[in-house]
Amino acid sequence: MGPINIRPCCLGLFFPIRAGFFFIIFLLLAACESKPPDFPKPSPPTPEEKLIDKGRDIFFNETFNGNGRTCSTCHRAEANFTIDPEFISTLPDSDPLFVAEFNPNLSENFENPKLMRQFGLIVENLDGFGDLENVFVLRGALPTLALPTSVESPEGPRLGWSGDGSPREGTLKLFAIGAVIQHFTKTLNRTPDIDFRLPTEDELVALEAFQRALGRQKDLSLPLPLKGTVANRGQEIFLDDTVGKCNICHQNAGANARLGGQDVGNANFNTGVESFTDREATYGDELVPPDDGFGTPGDGTFNTPPLVEAADTAPFFHNHVIDTLEGAVAFYNSEAFNNSPAGQILASRDPKGVGIQLNGNQVVAVSAFLRVINALENIRLSIELIEGAMGRHFAIFGDFDEQLRIANFEIEDAVMVLAESDLHPQAVADLNSAYNLIEQVRGNAALKHLMVDAIGELRDARDDLARSY
Repeated sequence: MGPINIRPCCLGLFFPIRAGFFFIIFLLLAACESKPPDFPKPSPPTPEEKLIDKGRDIFFNETFNGNGRTCSTCHRAEANFTIDPEFISTLPDSDPLFVAEFNPNLSENFENPKLMRQFGLIVENLDGFGDLENVFVLRGALPTLALPTSVESPEGPRLGWSGDGSPREGTLKLFAIGAVIQHFTKTLNRTPDIDFRLPTEDELVALEAFQRALGRQKDLSLPLPLKGTVANRGQEIFLDDTVGKCNICHQNAGANARLGGQDVGNANFNTGVESFTDREATYGDELVPPDDGFGTPGDGTFNTPPLVEAADTAPFFHNHVIDTLEGAVAFYNSEAFNNSPAGQILASRDPKGVGIQLNGNQVVAVSAFLRVINALENIRLSIELIEGAMGRHFAIFGDFDEQLRIANFEIEDAVMVLAESDLHPQAVADLNSAYNLIEQVRGNAALKHLMVDAIGELRDARDDLARSY
C-alpha cells in the first residue's frame, strides 16, 4: 500500500476551524465594543438634594402670579446664570424679559428696553419706588454662581452689585422677596396678592438651597501649576502685592479681600468706575442717573465679585461699561481707578506710594491667567454635570438631557475664552471633541457610553492647561 495523503483532509478541516475561531473572536470583540459601560443607578436623594430639586423647579418655573417672569428670566443657566446683550439678541420678542414692550401697564418706568437690549441693563429701584421716573439705577444681572464663596462679610451678607440687594436682614434667603417686588409685578402699584404673591418661607429656603449649590463651592488655592508661559506670568503678577495687587481684594481670584494682614471677607470698594463712564457718549440721550452704590443715600462703593467666573461673563462692572476682559484689567491702570478711594488704599500700602501701573504685556498676561482659570472651572463643572447625567452623583438640573445641554454650554465657554486669545490650541481641540461627543449622546441616548470618552477629552484639555493640583 502506498503512503496515505492526509494533507487535503487536514487542510479542509483546518480552514473551517480557523475561520470559525476568528469569527467567534470577532463577535466577542464586537460585543465588547458595543456594550455600553454600566452606569450606577442614582442613589435615593438626600433631604438636601430634595430641597435643591424643589428650589430648581421654583427658580426656573415659578412666576409668583406676576407678569410671567421667573428667576431664570435674568439668570439663564445656558448663559452662566446671567444675561448679556448677545444672549438677549437671541430671545423672541415674546420672552418675559421684554414684558415692558408688550404689557401696557409696564410700558413706562419699569424697564428701559433700548438699554436692556443694547447693554443688558436692568432697572433697579434700590432707593424706593417713590419717584420711578427719576430715582433708579441700571445694572447688569450678576451671575448666581459660587455664592457660598462670595456673600459672607464681617458686616453681614453682601448681595447684588452694591452689597445691599437683599431686603430686611440682607440674606440670600430673602433675596427673592426683593426680586419679586422689583421684577415680577403686573403693574407699577406693586401690591402684594394683586400684582404678585410673595414667596413662602418654604420656597425661600428651597431657592436658597438651589442657588448655593450652583457653581464652585470653595475658592481656589493659588498659585496653580499652570503650563502656559503667559498665563503663569499673569498669575505671578496677580499674586504680587507690589505689581498687580489683584490678590489684595480678590484673594485666590475670589470675592474676598485681605487688608492689613486681616481677612475682611466680601467687601465693598469705591473703584471710580462710575466716574470712568462718559454717560452721554455711552447712553446718548437716555436718562441714566448716577449709581451711588451701597446704602441710601449711597456711599459710592460696590461689592467685590469673584474673578474665576469673570472671563465668560462679559460685559464688565455693574454698568456693563467695558466689553472685554483685557479692557476690564486695563481699567485698573486708569486715573479713574488710581484716584479713587480704592486706588488710594492700594497706593498707601505700596512702598513707592503708587497704585496699579501695568504695561500692555502685563495686562495681556493677567487676562490670560483669568481666561485659563475660567476654562479650568468650566471643565470642572462640565465633568461634574456629565457625571451627574451618568448617575455617579447628584444631578443638579435633574433631567439627563438638561445636564448634558448645560455641560456643553460650559464646554463652549471654555473654548471661547481660550480661543479668543489663541491660548492652548490643543486644549481647544480636546474641548471641541468633547462637545461633539456630548452632542452625539444628546441626539441618541443609545450612545451614552460616549460620555466616558467625552470626560476623557475634558481631562486631556485640563491637563494641557495645568499639571495635577
